[in-house]
Amino acid sequence: MTTFPGFPREAFTFFTQLARNNKREWFLAHKDTYERACRDPMKDLVTELGVDPDNTWITRINRDLRFSKDKSPYRTHIAAVVRDYYLALSADGLYVGAGMYKPEPASLGRLRDAIDDKTSGAQLQKMVTSLRRKGYKVDTHDRVASVPRGYAANHPRIELLRMKDIHAGKTLPQLTVTSRKLVPAIKRVMSDVKPLVEWLKTHVGARH
Repeated sequence: MTTFPGFPREAFTFFTQLARNNKREWFLAHKDTYERACRDPMKDLVTELGVDPDNTWITRINRDLRFSKDKSPYRTHIAAVVRDYYLALSADGLYVGAGMYKPEPASLGRLRDAIDDKTSGAQLQKMVTSLRRKGYKVDTHDRVASVPRGYAANHPRIELLRMKDIHAGKTLPQLTVTSRKLVPAIKRVMSDVKPLVEWLKTHVGARH
């Protein structure tokens, strides 16, 4: 039985209000709410999932503005990586997913080779179809506008070949996120997307 009670409802109120008041003065006046309702529970959740939060990547609230056109100083979510899986709490709920993120050219080449291969490509297409039927979002952060060089426009997996990376996951609703049902729900998502994680490790050797 999980001991994690879920995130406080204040977490959703905090992120909703932060999106409307993304300023230093407002955040400093509500920093204690962020720590108590968002960051501390995220550490507790990571612990519940069997990972040491002191050795786990958890996002800071401050955004890196050096190369961004958006000069809002604060993130409107908090995220953590638990082994191969990505968790992100926002006003919408808790996103749980896995995949790869903007790989280097060599890794992207291996991804496309694996998609093109009849055996491994068919395996991935079957996973994608199955996950989407279960209500998961399977997508990419970026894709080529038409057809990647070297492949035919009528390739049976052209949708996957156009992707520059791939990820799968779903956003758990507030009702689940604020209850003891959260940890079991996260573990179900992890189990469902694990075949994609293993496929990427085998054929691409890439994480997040």
